[in-house]
Amino acid sequence: MTIKEIQEEIIDEFSMFDDWMQRYEYMIELGKSLPLIEEKYKTDDNIIKGCQSKVWVHAELDGDKLVFTADSDAIITKGIIAILIRAFSNQKPQDIIDADTEFIDEIGLKEHLSPTRANGLVSMIKQLKLYAVAYQTQLK
Repeated sequence: MTIKEIQEEIIDEFSMFDDWMQRYEYMIELGKSLPLIEEKYKTDDNIIKGCQSKVWVHAELDGDKLVFTADSDAIITKGIIAILIRAFSNQKPQDIIDADTEFIDEIGLKEHLSPTRANGLVSMIKQLKLYAVAYQTQLK
């Protein structure tokens, strides 16, 4: 699936819920299915700066696709990074770089987060895109 198709799928899933309590519960469930980062990658180098909670993200190339793993010490944050990883993992770095993140606004996520969590969300997106840039240069 393309990034856009996955994003559309996420939008459809979130539209099934009537209120934000249900959406938060769904995000927590998504966090439980997050591809977990190996303990050896839970280092300061892999912590996303700008997040209120601790969020670790690791990226590596599998062929020409970037695969992300992550973890967080907070359940909502774990759900947020799970949504992002679902959209961007197993994709080509250039596709990640070129992808927009409007689906975040379409599911209403940013407006239902505290300011510090919303900043963390922006930091997570920025970090995933930075990994994509770094690996894209290796592919050339």
